[in-house]
Parts: sequence; C-alpha cells; structure tokens
Amino acid sequence: MIGPNRVIVRGHGREYYVRAGEGKLSTDLGMIDLAAVAELESGDVVQTHLGKPFTVLVPRATDFFSHGKRTGAPMMPKDIGMVIAYTGMSCRDRVLDAGTGSGIAAIFFGGVADTVVTCEAREDFSRTAAGNIRDAGLSNVECRACDVLEVTDGPFDVVHLDMMIEPQHVEHAYGLLRTGGYFATYTPFLEQTFCVMDTARRLFGEDAVQTFECMERELTRSARGTRPSTKVSHTGYLTIARRL
Repeated sequence: MIGPNRVIVRGHGREYYVRAGEGKLSTDLGMIDLAAVAELESGDVVQTHLGKPFTVLVPRATDFFSHGKRTGAPMMPKDIGMVIAYTGMSCRDRVLDAGTGSGIAAIFFGGVADTVVTCEAREDFSRTAAGNIRDAGLSNVECRACDVLEVTDGPFDVVHLDMMIEPQHVEHAYGLLRTGGYFATYTPFLEQTFCVMDTARRLFGEDAVQTFECMERELTRSARGTRPSTKVSHTGYLTIARRL
C-alpha cells in the first residue's frame, strides 16, 4: 500500500507529482480521490470521476530530479551516475556528500549506499533538501546543515563534493577517507577543476587521479533522418581519486 506518501500520477500525456492521502487532484479529465490513491500499490490504475484512467507510481530518484523542490540547478542524472560508476559505490558504503543543494545527488546515492551523510552550508537549502529526502522515503540519508570542514566523524568509503572547492576541502576530504576509498568532485569550470586536480595529485599521487569531461548527446530522429541533438551536451568536469 502506498500510504500518505508522494506519488506520480500519469496518463493521457499528463504527469502529476502529489501526496496521496487526503483531498482531490483536479485535472482537465476529472477529479482523482487521493485517499483512494493511498490504498493502492505502485503500478495500479485509478480513475477520475469521469472514468479516465491514470497510473499511480511510487517516485524513483529520476522523478525527484524532475519534480523535487529546487534551490538551484542540481547535478544531471548522467553526472551522478558517473560518480556512482567510477567510485564503485555499493550497499556496503558509507558516503559523504557535500554541497547538498536540493538533495538530488543524495537521493540517488541513498538508493545505492548503506548510509549517506549530506551536508549543506546554507540552512535554507538544507531544509529544502531534507524535505525532498523525506519524500523519497530514505531513512539511510542524514541531512546536516553545516560546512563540510566541520564533518569529523569519518572514515567514509566515498566523499563527493559539489560546491565551491578550495585546496583545504580536498585536504579535508582526503583525511576523512578510509584506505581504498574514493574521492569525487563535480566542478563546472576549468579553473576550479585545476585546483582539485593539483591538490588531489599532491595528496593521492599522480597516477591515482583522473578527470573527465561530462558529456551526453541525445539522438534526434525525424522523417528526414537521425542525427545527434544540437542541444548543449557539456555539463561539467568530474575528478576521481582513490586513497591507497
């Protein structure tokens, strides 16, 4: 049973992000009883009072990227996926995520890792992120309103930074990592990326540091033919280092 939680209601080319439990959802195809939705399972169908069917889904991390409350531009799912892939994040890991923002990366990480600590220096951002994380139903994600430099309860298996980064942040992250753990940063500009690369190479060693440009191109298909989309494909830079 879904219960009084966030749901996606989808059908007829429409998608709604609502809380099941009480009240009505008004659509141009009729009213949906949200109390009835709370009694359903994910994948069940609910009908409006006009008999129009909608599918009810429990949100996944990708849905929170689309519908969660935002305090700024979150990392793209493809970039979060690169962090998970290159660090080998797993269900055994304790993860530190700094620069919570809207909490989207923490929600993705919480679905993979054993536990996640995510910290955000701005209290208003942290409150918004905490609400998104609660809506995601993730009891293994702890949201802290603090600077990452105040985090001292390591070790962590993965430390991820998505914030304005200075050398002391890389040094602090290095000290929080257990041997064999991974450090990851997402940086939007080359100047900040160079700061991360240079500091990480000094700490982790030249051969332990890799930096990638994060790119993705969608295919566009029409009657004329198929080609890569002309949309902007670059988002930022990902630096990965392993403490050995």
